Amino acid sequence: MTFRQSLTLPGIALAACLLLPAADALAQAAPAAPGGGPGVPVTTDPVRIGPMPIEIIANGIVAPESVVTVRTRVDGQIEQVLVQDGQMVRRGQPMFVLDTRLNRALLAQFEANLTKNRALLTRFQADLQRYQQLGRESVASQQRFEQAQADAASAAAQVKADEALVEQARTNVAYGTITSDIDGQLGTIPLKVGNFVRQAENTAITTITQLDPILVQFSVPERWLPEIRAAMRRGTAQVRARTEADPGPAVTGNLVFVDSAVDTTTGTILLRARFTNPDHRLWPGQYVQVSLVPRDEQDAISVAGPALQTGQESRYVMVLLPDNTAQRRNVQLVRVTGDRVVVRGELKAGEKVIVDGAQRVTNGTRAVERPAQPQRVSSTQPTPATGATR
Repeated sequence: MTFRQSLTLPGIALAACLLLPAADALAQAAPAAPGGGPGVPVTTDPVRIGPMPIEIIANGIVAPESVVTVRTRVDGQIEQVLVQDGQMVRRGQPMFVLDTRLNRALLAQFEANLTKNRALLTRFQADLQRYQQLGRESVASQQRFEQAQADAASAAAQVKADEALVEQARTNVAYGTITSDIDGQLGTIPLKVGNFVRQAENTAITTITQLDPILVQFSVPERWLPEIRAAMRRGTAQVRARTEADPGPAVTGNLVFVDSAVDTTTGTILLRARFTNPDHRLWPGQYVQVSLVPRDEQDAISVAGPALQTGQESRYVMVLLPDNTAQRRNVQLVRVTGDRVVVRGELKAGEKVIVDGAQRVTNGTRAVERPAQPQRVSSTQPTPATGATR
């Protein structure tokens, strides 16, 4: 008996039962033809029409608003260092004490001369009054009266000169204690106790960097200049900045500076924004991602970013109609704002655009909407190019 003859009716029935589930699975996995079948599983997101911020994205760098180089104003040896490298200091806080014995001695000398010359001024003023009275009585000559006037005026001038010398000496004594001119953080302190500093050498003792408030400077394409200037006039030019490694929300500041000329080599304009920085999240020299929002666009049409597809002739989205068929709608990309894109096209608020599965459907393809799967957020995000638009 051959193998073909050995197949009985019960065997054929058993083979058919085994093949049916596999064929059923293949039928469900294959994309459905237009107009029939169970449909391609897709996820959707509604079209939104409403206010959307205009965002200008750029790369920026954090810069301190003020950096003070600490130098001595008088000659002297450093007697005390009251601060440490990298310490935060407040305005008026003492940092260094110099040897001021010489300046104190000069102050005492000038004060003594001032006392002597004030006594002489008192005597000359008394002589002037006496000779003035004698002149009226024709007892003293006019020449003696004029001499008394000159002596009193000379003594008064000498007293003013002595007062200036005393003030100068007091200032030099005060300069012996070097204080902080701003709130900020110290840099390194190369000179320690025992070093002699001279005003003429102009040697830096340390630096103080202001951290709050702080600036972020960045450049954007010149085409945004009208929008930015209009926002500056309205006082609505908000700027957000964040570093790539900072998990917290972006910090918000105000645009405070627009450069007076466009850089002709790059076609960009330099901007600066000021941020309050009490927790020092922004640090001088850091690279940050900057988002400038000059205004909100009203009645903007936006869809989820993954819904936008690129064809050979134009960009498009696939809309899931109420009868569960897909329809292509050509759109024009305006800009990207966060995880959504602003487009122009024939779209209505609330229409469902296909987000996941748009590549597997064409015009008229039946589709079945399924719940969206939660997506994992990548820890690293690409940094946009300077002046990119969102």
